[in-house]
Amino acid sequence: MSPRIALTIAGSDPSGGAGIQADLKTFSALGVYGTAVITALTAQNTRAVTGVRPVDVDFVVEQLETLVADVRIDAIKIGMLGTAELVRAVTDFLDRHPCPTVVLDPVMVATSGDSLLAADSLDALRNALPRASLVTPNLAEAAMLLGQPVAEDIPTMHQQARALATLGAPRVLVKGGHLTDAAVDVLYEDGRTVELTAQRIATPNTHGTGCSLSSAIAAIHTRQPDWHETVSTAKHWLTAAIRAADHLDVGTGHGPVHHFHQWWQ
Repeated sequence: MSPRIALTIAGSDPSGGAGIQADLKTFSALGVYGTAVITALTAQNTRAVTGVRPVDVDFVVEQLETLVADVRIDAIKIGMLGTAELVRAVTDFLDRHPCPTVVLDPVMVATSGDSLLAADSLDALRNALPRASLVTPNLAEAAMLLGQPVAEDIPTMHQQARALATLGAPRVLVKGGHLTDAAVDVLYEDGRTVELTAQRIATPNTHGTGCSLSSAIAAIHTRQPDWHETVSTAKHWLTAAIRAADHLDVGTGHGPVHHFHQWWQ
């Protein structure tokens, strides 16, 4: 058996709902073998992030180089990087080791509202956009990358998706969050934008949705070459994971989505 292999480059979440823990669960749920390089340790639960400790940049690079010297990587999902130095180091790694699928989730703020990106890292993150196959910011992240106000309607989401493409991102998925009654995301590819809509699920248990969606896209794209179809399938899977989230009783804040809703009874 030679499985598809995906790599997550991201921070650790001890509560298991986001970060590399969510990514590895997502990869497994979608039939892809998961590998991981840790960029930061966090102290967090379903209610708050109380501490962040970046991993030494040289050791992150050592993790990456040691891994790819031995293991074939079919897709990379990039999550929390935290510092400008680490963003540049990962960018350099991608230049040395091109990968056919790179999904960049520009993690800046946790579901709890806690900041996960140093203030001086924005320019480095903007410079990394051209290395990604797809960039998946939420509304706040898209606005921060562009230096614009947060979108308050869907036409502005379209505009910001196109604007991010002018910074070098070949494809952009602007995630609508709770902007409308439906869960509407805007995908930019090949000069045009399209809306992807799913049912909005009324639940507070949405911890890790951004991490899980981007890792689902990376996993699915190892088998599905069409990006629109890939994103649509990932969004459908995540909607089901959110719908089943209330079956899990984990923590007292924003609980995790149910990554294994297809398998657990």
